[in-house]
Amino acid sequence: MRWLIFALMTVVSWGLYGVFLHKGQGLMGDPELGRYKAFFFVGIAYLLTAVIGSGIMLMVNGAEWSFPVSGMFWSVFAGLVGAIGAFCVLLAFGAQGTPAVVMSIVFAGAPMVNAIVAIALHPPVGGLGALRWPFMLGIILAAVGGCLVSLYKP
Repeated sequence: MRWLIFALMTVVSWGLYGVFLHKGQGLMGDPELGRYKAFFFVGIAYLLTAVIGSGIMLMVNGAEWSFPVSGMFWSVFAGLVGAIGAFCVLLAFGAQGTPAVVMSIVFAGAPMVNAIVAIALHPPVGGLGALRWPFMLGIILAAVGGCLVSLYKP
C-alpha cells in the first residue's frame, strides 16, 4: 500500500503547484513576463528532481545504463506533454485565470483525459460495454465537480 502514500504525496504536490507558481510569478516583480521567469525556475527544479533524483536512484539500485529507443521516445514525449501542460497553466494565468479556477479545471479534467486515453490504448476485456456504471459515474462527477468548484469558488 506504499503506492497510495506516494499517490497522495503527488496529489498534495500538484495541488500546491498552481498556487505556488502564481505566487512566484507575482514576486518576480515583472507583471508582463514574471510568469515566464517563474517557469524558468520550475524548469531548474525539474532538472534537479528528474535528472539528479532519478540518476541517484538508478545508481543506488545498480541499474543497467541501457535505454531502448522506444522507451526514450515515449518518455521524452510524456515530458513534453507535461511541460506543455505546465506552460499552458501559465498562459491561463496570463489570460486572467486564477489558480483556484484554472487548477480546478485542470485537476478535474485531467483524470477524464487519462481515463479515455488509457481505455483507448488498453481496451477492457469485452469492449466498452464492459465499463461498469461506477466508472462512468466517476467521470461525470469529475466533470461536475470541476465545474462547480470553478463556478462557485470562494
